[in-house]
Amino acid sequence: MDKFIIEGGTPLVGTIAISGSKNAALPIIAAALLGDSETTIHNIPRLQDIYTFNNVLRVVGAKVDFKEEENTVSIDPTSVSYLEAPYDLVRKMRASFYMLGALVGKHGEAKVSLPGGCAWGPRPVDLHLKGMEAMGINIQLEKGYVIAKADETLKGGNFTLEPSSVGATVNLLLASVLKAEKFVIKNAAKEPDVVQLCNVLVKMGADIEGIGTSKLTIRKVEALNGVKISNDPDRIELGTYMVAGAMIPGSDLTLTGCNPEHLGNFPELLRKTGTKVDVNGTVIKVKAPEKLKPVSIKTDIYPGFPTDLQAQWATMLTQAEGDSKVTDTVYFDRFSYVPELVRLGAHMHNEKNTVHIKGKAPLTGASVMSTDLRASVSLVLAAMAAENTSEVLRVYHLDRGYESLENKLNPVGAKISRVVG
Repeated sequence: MDKFIIEGGTPLVGTIAISGSKNAALPIIAAALLGDSETTIHNIPRLQDIYTFNNVLRVVGAKVDFKEEENTVSIDPTSVSYLEAPYDLVRKMRASFYMLGALVGKHGEAKVSLPGGCAWGPRPVDLHLKGMEAMGINIQLEKGYVIAKADETLKGGNFTLEPSSVGATVNLLLASVLKAEKFVIKNAAKEPDVVQLCNVLVKMGADIEGIGTSKLTIRKVEALNGVKISNDPDRIELGTYMVAGAMIPGSDLTLTGCNPEHLGNFPELLRKTGTKVDVNGTVIKVKAPEKLKPVSIKTDIYPGFPTDLQAQWATMLTQAEGDSKVTDTVYFDRFSYVPELVRLGAHMHNEKNTVHIKGKAPLTGASVMSTDLRASVSLVLAAMAAENTSEVLRVYHLDRGYESLENKLNPVGAKISRVVG
């Protein structure tokens, strides 16, 4: 397995271009299966999760052409005939479960493995299945697979997501746009990823009312057409690099290709730490403060603080002058990075869904192990801020969600070497 060798203590100075969003790309790749012609999506990041999902589409018969040098994928769904997403592929990433909504929505039936994915925390798919049943889809569980069948037209109905869920909102949208006479999703997710999916579906010909709100009303259309669209920038990658620019003394980063509106109040929270944050159109500049102030946060569904940035924020707070805490109200068991940061010298411990942090802790190089995607990048951040050399093991987690991380950070001053294992 690959690992990183990181020499810490060097400031980050220069420009980093933000990649396309993985979390937005996967739903719209799935949506391409609903069309009657080819869909082309630009600004697709070169990530392991993208490669995996492309292979899932190929298994069902779609023609997928990923021009990696152009970050563009073209999907021709007209030859889809095998309506099953097998365990060997779905277990690698939970987003493959979007195949359920896409296949049953387009073809009236699907057999999809229950998902695998990150090691932390429960992410039950009950909401997805109950929502589809409320729509009129017949759902059966058999030997680890979900078998879904739907008539040509479903009456539809109403379903309230408790709690709000991006994944369930996506799957219900995919399942309903070609099937349900009228289907209302209440407490729908409002994340930019969901908004982009809705806008893409509408461009394909779907009838969706309430985009960007917590109530989505979907009415059946007879067909959807393929489209040419550009994927949104990755707000989580952006937030991660903003944290890097804030926590490593002497750093002065310029981040390009951003959509600041997708960050919610994140820039303002970062300013409260003393970090200088300038937003100018699609460019964000971040300059580290002389003294980092502790700012406690609680994660929440969008537009609240993203759970996908809590590990990075907690890592930053280990370098703040004072005590703080980070509470995750979205996923209660997302703190596997804590004992690894302690190995680097952090003063922190977690109780239930809160991590308590005592700053400022001098970090010193050590060998640490990644356990999931966002935990992995938090270890990289800590290693870049630490004295001496660190070793971050199992960085394949990083490759699922950060495009060319070392190739983006090294030109601005980081000293990261990948050792292929």
